[in-house]
Amino acid sequence: MADDFELDTDDLKRRMDGTMSNLRTEFASLRTGRASASMLEPVMVEAYGQMTPINQVGTVNVPEPRMVTVNVWDKSMVNKVEKAIRESGLGINPQMNGTIIMLPIPELNEERRRELGKVAGQYAEHARVSIRNIRRDGMDRVKKAKSDGMSEDDQKFWETEVQELTDAYIKKVDEALETKQEEIMQV
Repeated sequence: MADDFELDTDDLKRRMDGTMSNLRTEFASLRTGRASASMLEPVMVEAYGQMTPINQVGTVNVPEPRMVTVNVWDKSMVNKVEKAIRESGLGINPQMNGTIIMLPIPELNEERRRELGKVAGQYAEHARVSIRNIRRDGMDRVKKAKSDGMSEDDQKFWETEVQELTDAYIKKVDEALETKQEEIMQV
């Protein structure tokens, strides 16, 4: 009856990969003292009656290591883009130059670096929780199959598979966090 049970580990991997992708996106939005176009990805602008990503109302460039520019395509949107950047919580003070908004990236002080390290840690912890939730889903499927007549050996095999997959992804999260914290603390 349950001898033909096969856990869809590809589905679990796909979901865990999604969690890792989300973590990388969150890490990219953290300022590390170097200019990066990805730091503006979470910024949304009120454009034409709806919230729009900043890269859809202008071109984001990094002309030098400590400067990001946004060349707004529609002149009427410049003030809205500037306001969205100012209110985004990135801690950057935009400077206007016609339709180009310049964002000078200030040096990070030690205290701000530590705060960013803690934020990165929180992002990583959310990713770990998400991976553990996916693990729980996999374990629940195995338990359901056990109650449907799966042998105990098969149950142990599938539980081990799920646990090894979970451990591998938790390790990836920890490595990504360590890399990001080193990047943040780099002067």
